Amino acid sequence: MTKKLAASPLIWPMLALVALLLVNVIVTPSFLSIRVQDGHLFGSVVDILRNGAPTMLVALGMTLVIASRGIDLSVGAVVAVSGALACAHVAASDDPGGVGTVVTAMGIALGVAVGLGLWNGMLVSVFGVQPIIATLVLMTAGRGIALLITDGQIITVTSAPFKILGTGFVFGLPVAILVSLSVFALVGLLTRRTALGMLLESVGINPEASRLAGVRYRTIVFAVYVFCALCAGIAGLMIASNISAADANNAGLWIEMDAILAVVIGGTSLLGGRFSLTGTILGALIIQTLTTTVYTAGITPETTLVFKALVVIAVCLLQAPKFRALVSRRRKRPPAPTGRAATDEVAGQQVSVPAPTSMVAK
Repeated sequence: MTKKLAASPLIWPMLALVALLLVNVIVTPSFLSIRVQDGHLFGSVVDILRNGAPTMLVALGMTLVIASRGIDLSVGAVVAVSGALACAHVAASDDPGGVGTVVTAMGIALGVAVGLGLWNGMLVSVFGVQPIIATLVLMTAGRGIALLITDGQIITVTSAPFKILGTGFVFGLPVAILVSLSVFALVGLLTRRTALGMLLESVGINPEASRLAGVRYRTIVFAVYVFCALCAGIAGLMIASNISAADANNAGLWIEMDAILAVVIGGTSLLGGRFSLTGTILGALIIQTLTTTVYTAGITPETTLVFKALVVIAVCLLQAPKFRALVSRRRKRPPAPTGRAATDEVAGQQVSVPAPTSMVAK
């Protein structure tokens, strides 16, 4: 039982998350306390889940892209474009507080996000451009598009319906958490209860063999890039809704790195094929908890990236089979005999002399 737990790819992310929570409890004893105010849940744990919801969404989309042996560096730019479009439409509307205005703004933002995902999928699957190059182009251009939409300014909006996605509550829980968990449940059902997950893994393991076996490689690649961009678009709406503004310079900045780190921490192989959605959620929670820990401990925010790197290296080493085998081999290695014991061992060894091969039978 212990060996099975140690071999599970989820055990080390879970232990890392528990360790971070314990550190926070030591620094702030009331860290895990949750209070109910006006029928809503509040507390540090709730804040971690709510603030980590955009990263969870982007990381879920990134998981499927990486499982197909790809990468998407443009999710941060898609986040910025999505938030900029929604806020620009709401701010320019005659009725910024209307539900119809907010729904239209979100529809425009998500439609453009899907279009950007189709662009990435076309470059990768149809034209054969390397995923890192194809998405790097949009990573650079997308941020510029967001700045053009906002004219380089921060667009602020005053709309109660628009704030629901980022700061609203349903049944006492933040809407952002419920949206992220709903997407996680939907993707889990599609990839683990249908053949889609197996087809995705086959494409990631060997695209050419999958094509020869009749798998529609291009369709799957298109789908994962569109889904990843859609997740980034929803995350952009969450971020813009949370602050009631569109900041094209900072919205989604480095979220692609956080998403990739969450995927790696969760045990998904960067070589494609094997992936874990539950591990991705744990990885996103680890990153957000680590950020909260740095702020709680009074450490300067500039050093957050250093702590992220240390945690990622530690978790990845613990997950690596070669590293675990090396540690266990050193732990099981018997101590070398010394002194009289070594002498007796050498003296007790039998030396075998091979028979001469040049002797001729008489």
